[in-house]
Amino acid sequence: MQELDSRAIPQASPQKAINVIIFLIDAPTMRTMRAITFRGIRDVALQEIAEPSVRDAHDVVVRVQLAAICGSDLHPYLGRETGIDVGTVMGHEFLGEVIAIGSGVEQFHVGDRVVSPFTTSCGACFYCERGLTARCVHGELFGWVQDGRGLHGGQAEFVRVPLADATLVKVPAGALDEEALLAGDVLSTGFFCARLGDIEPGQVVAVIGAGPVGICAAIAAKQLGAARVFSLDLELARLSLAASFGAEPILASDTKALAQIRDATSGRGADVVLECVGSEHATRSAFDLARPGATIAAAGVHCERHFAFSPGEAYDKNLTYRAGRCSARKMMDETMPLIASRRFELGALFSHRMAFEEAARGYELFEKRLDGCTKVLLTP
Repeated sequence: MQELDSRAIPQASPQKAINVIIFLIDAPTMRTMRAITFRGIRDVALQEIAEPSVRDAHDVVVRVQLAAICGSDLHPYLGRETGIDVGTVMGHEFLGEVIAIGSGVEQFHVGDRVVSPFTTSCGACFYCERGLTARCVHGELFGWVQDGRGLHGGQAEFVRVPLADATLVKVPAGALDEEALLAGDVLSTGFFCARLGDIEPGQVVAVIGAGPVGICAAIAAKQLGAARVFSLDLELARLSLAASFGAEPILASDTKALAQIRDATSGRGADVVLECVGSEHATRSAFDLARPGATIAAAGVHCERHFAFSPGEAYDKNLTYRAGRCSARKMMDETMPLIASRRFELGALFSHRMAFEEAARGYELFEKRLDGCTKVLLTP
């Protein structure tokens, strides 16, 4: 190889060197934002990451004004669900303002106030046309990126929303932001669970869990005409909150809990049980509370491998068991008008309001139910 003679290389003048430096300083830099990201089990952190942008004609970018921690956020946080990439932006409950739109977006404009369900949906596939938006063939869950593929979540200053026309919902005039946020998951999931139960007027309904979803399920059961709605939980503070929305509280650890519901039904048990926890113990409790011929509707996210009751037990009770992910976008057609009516003070479901900087503490409070925590609202 021929060796280069350094004397033959033209030397840059001082002025040219300065120009190069100026060019580097003036070069565009990547825009960043703050986001709450997954770092590992029981480890979330506020980080500076790249700000999202419109990537597809049907995208919008939303400036997040409110976000919340959901019970299902705890599954990756606690390691019950695995596979999420380190660095994934957490959360799927968010409300905000549209700040950028793709060329194919027709239903939204910059400045619109919107809330999102926890999954995207196209509105046109086989499942969307049947109202099963949770199973859209093009849908994705916010806050789940695995092996580099998926959607970052809404616990961030900005979030990209694909399939915006069929996914987002405008916040009605007069609706409170905190309450409208709940339509994207908690309120819709509670109403979905009650709908799964096929509740008939005059029936007795038992709700397992007095967290935000369970309380919303109790509200829905009353709306559907249930004569009595019992709410079971291990936390007295949550039971008190459920009672404020019309449920009859029962401490689940009380050995007489089952007897109380049987006493209200001539010894039979509940006509419908709404399981809003997502655990083996909750499933078994639902089975024990259900009368022969009852329906159990499960909205809780389950991570265990087996049912808490056997096929034979279900057969002997003529039991109907229904479960599944809430089609939140479909349910929002029902729940958003309810929020706009201001009939219920749903903001009471939030026990804690915290800044993004306090998110790690918020997750700990929510997981351990410290300080009477029922739900955490996050603001950027």
